[in-house]
Amino acid sequence: MDTAAIDLTEFLNQQYLCESLTVKEVKTLLEYTELITFKKKETIADIGEVGEALYFVVRGEAALVYDNGHNEVEIGRMNEGELMGEMSFFDRQPRSVRMVAMSSDTRLLRLTRTMYKRLRVEHPFIAVNLLEHAIISLDHLIRRVSTDVATFNRYFYAAGKK
Repeated sequence: MDTAAIDLTEFLNQQYLCESLTVKEVKTLLEYTELITFKKKETIADIGEVGEALYFVVRGEAALVYDNGHNEVEIGRMNEGELMGEMSFFDRQPRSVRMVAMSSDTRLLRLTRTMYKRLRVEHPFIAVNLLEHAIISLDHLIRRVSTDVATFNRYFYAAGKK
């Protein structure tokens, strides 16, 4: 096993995704993924695409950006250890946001649909852990966005009260 794979194994062992997995299972998961790198402001996945992969942030961060045709609005950020792309991946609906790398050396583990299907059959325990992580990742994102909206509303509406 090369140094990069050892580093990834150590990183994943510290993440919630792999909390219930053995080191051997983490290494198995890595065999189903590929490490990809993006430059700052590079698009990872675009609006309108159907998700054919899940992405696990290994280094850096990625923004989720909504584009209404006139403005781009950042609606969330995914940091190291978080999963992204799961909504479109699982419901097979076109993406409603763009995923953009926000660091000069954003590194992601990509799990394609084909490899996920194999993982489900060949290693169902690992796949279940991945699904649980996807649910938790979505929950964290929704809670962050909800908090941001609530803060904005308090600021906006409280400013008008005298």
